[in-house]
Amino acid sequence: MTDIRMSIPSSPAGFAAKPLMLVALAVALGGVAFFVPMPLVSLVLISAAVVLLLVSVPLAGMTIWHGMGDARIDDHLASVHSEDAAATFTTDAYGQLVWRNPAAEALFGQAEAVSIAEALRGSAALPNSLLQRLTRETIEQGHASESLEIDAHPYDLRLHLAGSARLLWRFVRRMPSAGGETGPEALQLRIDAEGAIVWMSPALLELVDHPPRHIDGLLERPPLKPNAPQMLEFHDHSALYWIAVRPAGEGLREICLCRVPQEREDMQFDWIPVPLLEIDEDGMVSKANRLARQLLSLDPGESVALHHLFEGLGREVGDWLADGFEGRAQGRPEVMRASRAETDLYIQVTLERVRDGVESRMMAVLHDATEMKRLEAQFVQSQKMQAIGQLAGGVAHDFNNLLTAISGHCDLLLLRHDPGDQDFADLEQINQNANRAAALVGQLLAFSRKQNLRPEMLDLRDILADLTHLLNRLVGERVRLSFDHDADLKMVRADRRQLEQVIVNLVVNARDAMPDGGDVRVVTRTTTLAVPEPHDRVEVPAGRYALIEVIDEGTGIPEDRITKIFEPFFTTKKAGEGTGLGLSTAYGIVKQTGGYIFAKSVLGQGTTFSIYLPASDQPAVRRAVPDKRVETQKPQAEGCVLLVEDEAPVRAFASRALAMRGYEVLEASDAESALEICRDKTARIDAFVTDVIMPGRDGPSWVREALETRPDTRVIFMSGYAEESFADAQRQIPNSTFLPKPFSLADLTATVDAQFQRE
Repeated sequence: MTDIRMSIPSSPAGFAAKPLMLVALAVALGGVAFFVPMPLVSLVLISAAVVLLLVSVPLAGMTIWHGMGDARIDDHLASVHSEDAAATFTTDAYGQLVWRNPAAEALFGQAEAVSIAEALRGSAALPNSLLQRLTRETIEQGHASESLEIDAHPYDLRLHLAGSARLLWRFVRRMPSAGGETGPEALQLRIDAEGAIVWMSPALLELVDHPPRHIDGLLERPPLKPNAPQMLEFHDHSALYWIAVRPAGEGLREICLCRVPQEREDMQFDWIPVPLLEIDEDGMVSKANRLARQLLSLDPGESVALHHLFEGLGREVGDWLADGFEGRAQGRPEVMRASRAETDLYIQVTLERVRDGVESRMMAVLHDATEMKRLEAQFVQSQKMQAIGQLAGGVAHDFNNLLTAISGHCDLLLLRHDPGDQDFADLEQINQNANRAAALVGQLLAFSRKQNLRPEMLDLRDILADLTHLLNRLVGERVRLSFDHDADLKMVRADRRQLEQVIVNLVVNARDAMPDGGDVRVVTRTTTLAVPEPHDRVEVPAGRYALIEVIDEGTGIPEDRITKIFEPFFTTKKAGEGTGLGLSTAYGIVKQTGGYIFAKSVLGQGTTFSIYLPASDQPAVRRAVPDKRVETQKPQAEGCVLLVEDEAPVRAFASRALAMRGYEVLEASDAESALEICRDKTARIDAFVTDVIMPGRDGPSWVREALETRPDTRVIFMSGYAEESFADAQRQIPNSTFLPKPFSLADLTATVDAQFQRE
């Protein structure tokens, strides 16, 4: 046999001496530096010595550390393979012998060989190229194998990478059985009291690429009970094994593994308490356990392509499986819809690849994700509603500025025209349509829950009594409207106008749901919830509520649409017959009032809308409505007003209206200009009339700074947004009030007059 030592790189064992050589060289350079008369040369030599010391110290530590690691690996391999029946060697990566077991000495002799090539010389005809190839494959892949003859007997050479610097060489003789095939060998190992492996049978060593040191490295769970089944994976072979444990004397335990027959293994797979699919490389479901068959409506033994079971992945299921077999999609769950389900059923599928040495398979773990998708849809819907609400609030704010300018200048024109003038009727039409536009903007703000509410204590019976005439006209002759009130009905705190709008919307919807006529009942009563009451997606907290129910006998609402009826622009009516804002507006008003609104419907029998409003024992107090008409006979007002408004048309109208009332008006288009006017100590300012939202600094911000030098100044805030959106900032400012946009000339002058009359 040819010696291959020259073809394998030389061993790095001598590298351990290099740190000592570096230290010696550093000391020598330092000694020479003391005898050199030239300071510059001496400094260079000392610097070189220091660098060598800095390099040699960590290098020496690394060498010692790696040496300690290799020693631990050597001790472990010797303890596991000392009783191995197979001839076993351990070498370094360069083929230099480190250890051999007694079986190797018996097979190859006890010659003092220093390399694997020398140990095999004369017994195995292994050329240099074969040893080099096996070594390279083992270093790259972790293992390699080769069949060969030793003394005319067939052997299997198995190489394993042990740690990072050791190769394990095992020569296993093939033992033919009576039938001429390989005979079975026992899969056994012994462990001590701490679970450390002290011995493994040759047959078990054949299945294990890297013999572990502890039982935990071989079994997923320690064998605490005898005859416990467990799925094991040896050298890319996954199978179910029975595990038997018995004492082996001197504190040792012996563990025997026995492969479960295929039919028993299938039974175990079928009763695993997790839905599982086994998929081959063609994308066919080759096996499905009991729970998976129930989940996906599969018949026992049915073979079906995976893409026929799932949809909605967003790409081809075959491409996804190909990524799984390549290792790119493993462990990343995907949620898909089950195709065979009668209702929406979403399944979370996680792929894991399984190799059995011959064919490659994929195991799919299934999980019912329908509830997760439902919660996700609710979250998306909530985000969408919030975004639309913000948009509606912003649009309403801009429209309120426009409507303030339109209606305000219209009021100025009406002051100069008598009812008999030719243009008076046209101006009245402009004013009425501006008011209608303001009502539409109010609906947008109601949907976004940002309208300006004027809550007061209300008796629902009085509200419905006042609405009776209007509601009877709205429902027509074919619909009968009736009311049923609880004698002990409690008060509610709400905006009267907005609550009336909600009731009118619900009654009109009930009328439209009964094209052939029918009965609409409006029921009010007091109800007390001892525990939270679930409704649809929310719960009504425990407490006392005033309940309003609007019940019709109409066509009803389908189940798949009733969850969407409160969405903006969604309507169950025909095209052109509904705006889709009625119920969304009602929803916004009720929620801003602190209540809840729900709908229950049965197709062909009717629908019931229920409104829960917090009940109160306070008496009803009707708020006085101020007279908004302009009284020209009132005495002229006195005082100076600083008007701050970034919208020029609104500022022009407000300035003219206050000047006509008798006030001196100073104008500013932003907060910075207003503060500049306030710094003029000669300027007399009795009141600030300012917009809230402006470019740069907002109204409350500049007003707080101005009040530091003018503390007694009255403040009127104007805004197209709801007062509640900045109520906290307003409460911190004394002598302040709020004027919602759009406002009329009378609204503006009355509010400013009221501020000047305050003590």
